[in-house]
Order: sequence, then C-alpha cells, then structure tokens
Amino acid sequence: MEQHYRQLSLEERCSIARLYENGQSIRKIAAALDRPPSTISRELKRNRGARLDYRPALAHEQTRARRWTGALLERDEPLRDLVIGKLSIGWSPEQVVGWLKLQPDAKSLSHESIYRFIDRQIRRTKSYDWRLLLPRKKSRRGWRGRKGGSSAKLIKDRVSIAERPVCAADRAIAGHWEADLMLFSQYGQAALALHERQTRFIFLTRQPGKGAEPVANQLASWLGGVPKRLRQTITFDNGTEFASHHLIKARLGIATYFCDTHSPWQKGGIENAIGRLRRWMPRRTNLEDVDPELLQAFAQAYNNTPRKCLDFKTPAELFSKLVNPLHFKCESTGSLSRGRRHAPVAARYVYFPNFFLSASTLLAMMSPLLNAGAKAA
Repeated sequence: MEQHYRQLSLEERCSIARLYENGQSIRKIAAALDRPPSTISRELKRNRGARLDYRPALAHEQTRARRWTGALLERDEPLRDLVIGKLSIGWSPEQVVGWLKLQPDAKSLSHESIYRFIDRQIRRTKSYDWRLLLPRKKSRRGWRGRKGGSSAKLIKDRVSIAERPVCAADRAIAGHWEADLMLFSQYGQAALALHERQTRFIFLTRQPGKGAEPVANQLASWLGGVPKRLRQTITFDNGTEFASHHLIKARLGIATYFCDTHSPWQKGGIENAIGRLRRWMPRRTNLEDVDPELLQAFAQAYNNTPRKCLDFKTPAELFSKLVNPLHFKCESTGSLSRGRRHAPVAARYVYFPNFFLSASTLLAMMSPLLNAGAKAA
C-alpha cells in the first residue's frame, strides 16, 4: 500500500525544540511524537544552523520556502505565452483550460490558476491593463454590493405587492396595470410604459426624465381616460420615479402596490412588454432621433400583434371590447373607419421581417398605420 509522507506541523517542531534542549535523544523524541527517528534526524540536520540552535518558527518558514517553486504560469514561459495569447483573442480562462486538456501532453492547469495569475500581475505591476485579458475586464472578482440599500424606504405610503388582490395576480379580471420606465444609454432619456395585465395592452410615451411628478401626471392622464371599472390596481417597482404614486391614488382612487426589493420579475407583464419593444428600441437608441409619431407606431405594432397567450387575438382587439369609444382617448389603437365612429376598433396586423431597421425605414413601413387616423378624420 502506498504511503504518504506527512509534513511536521509547527506544534510538532516546538515539541522537538523543547525535548532537544532538554537533552533527549533522537529516538526518544521520535517516540514522544510517534514519528520515525529518521524524520527527527533529518529535521534537525536541515533546519539547525551553524551558530544558532534549532528554532521551530525559523524551521517552519525554511520548509515552506523550500517547497514553493512559484506558480506554474510564472515558471513555464511557453505555457504562459500560450494562455495569454488565447485570452487576448477573447477566450475565457475556462475555455483555455478546456482546450488545453484536449491537447497531447497537456499540462495540469485550472481556470482559478489563470485568474490568480492575472490578479498577481495587477498587484505586482500596478497596471490594470491585465484585466483586459479577462472576459468581463474587471480588476476585482465577485459581485459589487449595492450602496445605500434599496430606494423603497424613500417611497411614501408604499404598499407591498403581497397585499395586492389575488384577482390581479391571476389576470382573471381586467383593470390591473403595471408601469415601468424604459431607460437608454443617453443620460436622462426615458420612455414611460403602462401595461394592462389581462389584455396586454400598452401605452407608451417619452418622458422628460425620471422625475416622479411628471411620471405620476402622465399615468393619471392615461388612466383618467378609461372607465372606472378598469382602474383597479397599478403595480410599480421601487424606483424613485414612482415616489409620487399617492397623487394618482388621490386623483383616481386606484390602489397602488410595489414589488419586493430587487424583484422586478413580480411585474412580469411590463417586463416582457419592454423586452418586446426593445426589438425596435434597443438600449443604444437615441430618443432625439425618434419622432413621437414613430414612438406611437411602436406601441401600435405591439398592440396589434397577435399573441399566443390571447389565443392569437391582439391586445388592441381585446382592450377595445372593454372600452366605450365615446369616452376613451387612445393614441395606441387604430382609428375608426368612416360611418363606424362608435364601433369597436378594428385590429391592424403588422409584420416586420427585420427588427434592426433604421428609424427612417421603419417610419416608412409604418406610415400606413400612422396615416390611418388622418384619413379617417
């Protein structure tokens, strides 16, 4: 059976020093520590100086120094150059290690060794250019903690989503809404979206910023145009742009609720809707180049697209059946045909084979949809 050598611990070296100073023989020291005499003899020969007697702390450090030969990537220059070359073309440390294992005469290396090597180079050279070799180009590993906690504590009269009626969660009854802001890479640019949970109908408009009162006024303007029976609840996340929710509640009598902290998935309807709108308005979009008419065309395209969850009916088709056209002002549905000013809105189906068109091309494709209202008038 193969035997494994066990290194002497610092505590054992202290015992050796004490017994050796008391004049004990090597065999007696070995018996006291349950070690072979050769181990004690070799320890004293290696770590006992010519002038100084045996010192356990110094012996322990000398043993560690003899065993350390440096990291593999620091010792093996060809391997280091190969790994750095793969990292520089975009490979991750895990991909590099996986590829190395498939090569003949592969050397044992782990992705943690590569991460530690990069970290040591940053600390040794004080150059953060080494982080550019990593997939996420971060000089420190791990997730960054949020500073200051959640903004939920800044929202006056906040009511948790746990207290929202069950009928709002199962989408059995219309009149339950969700709202959120679409943010873009340009600072200060935002679009406000309001989503009805049962019909998936959406309102969309550009906002001047993330100010709470303008957001509340816009939401109140939209909801003020729908019948009272369709103003049951509205759910937000904990962004400070919804801190003036009490103004909507006081003006329209609608109940307002907020998701748990860091849980935007609890208002999954609006999150899904914004994800679909991102096909036409990715985060890099500059809203200065998007006309208000084009923004409404995006909302129309969403509202007039058949949905599997609605048995392939459109949100506009279902929502129009719930609303009295005499008292509802809606910019996101198609206009009524002549002679049918009080009839339900007809669904318009729009299909875009390419979701990454320029604004001018997309506007040209949507022009029949945008001009329908003018022709009917």
